Amino acid sequence: MNTKSDTWKKGIVYQIYPRSFMDSNADGIGDIPGIISKLDYVQNLGVDMIWLSPVYGSPNDDNGYDVSNYVGINKEYGTMEEMELLIKEAKLRNIKIVMDLVVNHTSDEHPWFIESKNPLSPYRDYYIWAKKPNNWTSFFGGSAWDQVGDEYYLHLFSKKQPDLNWNNPKIMEEIQKIMRFWLDKGIYGFRCDVINIIYKTSLENGKKRFVLTGKEHYHSQEGCHDILRRLRSEVLNDYDCFTVGETVMVTPKEANDLILPERKELDMVFGFEHMETDQINNKWFKTKFNPNKFMKTIATWQQEVHWNANYLENHDQPRSVSRFGDDKKYHYESATMLATLNLTLKGTPFIYQGQEIGMTNGDFKSLEDYQDVETHRIYQIARSLHFPKWYIKKMIERTSRDNARQPMQWNDSNGFSKGKPWLKINANQSVINVETQEREDHSILSYYKTLIRLRKSSETLISGSFKPLYMKCGVFIYQRYDDNKTYSIVLNMTRKPKKVPVKFKGSIIISNYGITELSSTSLKPFEALMILEDMKND
Repeated sequence: MNTKSDTWKKGIVYQIYPRSFMDSNADGIGDIPGIISKLDYVQNLGVDMIWLSPVYGSPNDDNGYDVSNYVGINKEYGTMEEMELLIKEAKLRNIKIVMDLVVNHTSDEHPWFIESKNPLSPYRDYYIWAKKPNNWTSFFGGSAWDQVGDEYYLHLFSKKQPDLNWNNPKIMEEIQKIMRFWLDKGIYGFRCDVINIIYKTSLENGKKRFVLTGKEHYHSQEGCHDILRRLRSEVLNDYDCFTVGETVMVTPKEANDLILPERKELDMVFGFEHMETDQINNKWFKTKFNPNKFMKTIATWQQEVHWNANYLENHDQPRSVSRFGDDKKYHYESATMLATLNLTLKGTPFIYQGQEIGMTNGDFKSLEDYQDVETHRIYQIARSLHFPKWYIKKMIERTSRDNARQPMQWNDSNGFSKGKPWLKINANQSVINVETQEREDHSILSYYKTLIRLRKSSETLISGSFKPLYMKCGVFIYQRYDDNKTYSIVLNMTRKPKKVPVKFKGSIIISNYGITELSSTSLKPFEALMILEDMKND
């Protein structure tokens, strides 16, 4: 058993969506050499780990989350030699690489699935086939079954993403080989895609629901826990590594069932409850952002979950400054307020590419501008249900995954690629970009760097306790504390001035308005303060 490092607890993760990060060969698609060329930037940001969204061989129906070769590199992104060089160059900068592990499904172009279409093939049982489909529905809408010949196969996502059959022991063998292949190359661990739905206990019809009929037969089943314990004991324990699971529809208790040390399964999970506070039943039906509901959900997870994976956006979520802030009038203020929140909570912070410069939701003009398979599928379903076109347009503008997948804005023009980008670049790159913010002392990027340095130098912020003090009227106040220090974090999550309902005695460590003295009794719009409390007054 290898000696385990605690980088995953003490460090900060930066997520890279390879297709949209940096293009090195002018084909309009981000690639591994492009990532290598920006490693100094990532290092200077101050993070410790890079989480790479999939770079495996894939036909890109779902931008790499449909894997056709788990031990090969997507030709659009580069070669295995370049991947090995990325791991090496990152290590030279004290940055660890975390890879996506997509094991609920493969691509329908994976050799296993191609073989499984033959009912007599030994690969038939690698997937879930049935003579008659049940009533389950897909995460992408519509039936979760598609037909080949006389039988049907299960796909909880796109029809080009058939689900693996984890009841077949061969799948465990295959996935363990894949994990060892990458861990032996020196990666630090895995982000495990939709990991709590990989085991299907039965294929019976499900209780009819507005969305995800059938989920009671695959959501957080005991068989999933058995799988994770085996992966830990038979593979992961042999390496210095960690795992974070993407876990859909989990409560704090269900999260703890996956991550408590005595469970010996995952190290942490991404929950979605805070990301669901502005939606009704389904992420496509958004309501007005309610900061009180949002902060109370975060506080619950902070208090009840053993170790949190803290995030406000990723490749599947809209941009946080557009969703939870004000990306027009208070762009700097709300982006830095959200940064203060994410980097002062208990747990491991995850920053998504472009978040550190306040990248916003897209400015797509028509359906043709979107590339996301889910977006196009939802559009078709909404049209078939006779939703008004204006409403569909609004749904997609607010929620499409392409909001987060627009190319990284490196400078004010063509910084991402010398060719035509695979996805439309936001026109606001002329004012929101890395190059401009690196020249300015008062920028979102410089604020992130300051916060990251502070967090990494503070044991209190890394491992201290969390205590909520106030969660009303759009104002979130909480403490991070241990025996040595107490920090009070004060956040106005609204565009209106607010009164400070709690008295503090101490010194201001961070202020996104540049305040240095504790004298005001009010908070400006989206104001963020971090106060080092005078311990003798506790």
